[in-house]
Amino acid sequence: MSIKLVFRCAILSRMHSRCLTNHATSRFLSSEAKEDKEQSSTENQETAEGISDAEAKLKTENGKLESQVKELTDKYKRSLAETENVRRRFNKQLEDSKMYAIQGFCKDLLEVADILGTATSSVPKEELAQNEHLKTLFEGLLMTETQLQKVFQKNKLLKIDPLDEKFDPNLHEAMFEVPVPDKDPGLVAVVTKIGYRLHERTIRPALVGVTKGAS
Repeated sequence: MSIKLVFRCAILSRMHSRCLTNHATSRFLSSEAKEDKEQSSTENQETAEGISDAEAKLKTENGKLESQVKELTDKYKRSLAETENVRRRFNKQLEDSKMYAIQGFCKDLLEVADILGTATSSVPKEELAQNEHLKTLFEGLLMTETQLQKVFQKNKLLKIDPLDEKFDPNLHEAMFEVPVPDKDPGLVAVVTKIGYRLHERTIRPALVGVTKGAS
């Protein structure tokens, strides 16, 4: 009986020891799992904080880049506008230089036209019927004057003959005033010398007398 009792006690002791060991192991594993869970939670929190900081930095950098892109785009547009203005000014200057390159030559020819006009207007009409040579010379002068005016018109050199027109200081030069009761003041009453303009530029204003109002 004693041997069986001892044997049972040994078995119970071993089972008790095994239970204690299993309980300790379970507690250890539970503690370890808890620690792992806490560590994982801490790591997740740190990772979330890291992502949040990265997002903030990315947003800041994105804002800076957008600002730089906007600034560069504005500078680019201004540069394009300035380049276009320079191109237009250059083309305008080039066009004007071509258009008015003959201005000096035209001014010299105006003196020739004035002389021809004076010559044809100074010939007495009654003398033409009596003198055949004078008539031939007069007709030659008229033909020359007519041909010269055709050349003027071809090159856009146009007469300014403003009789009875409103006085325009851009086209006319007033030399004197004329009292004309039946006309409004400021009209061209007399043209003493015809003017000319090349295209839209006046190269010689017409010399005129202007009507004045009643004093």
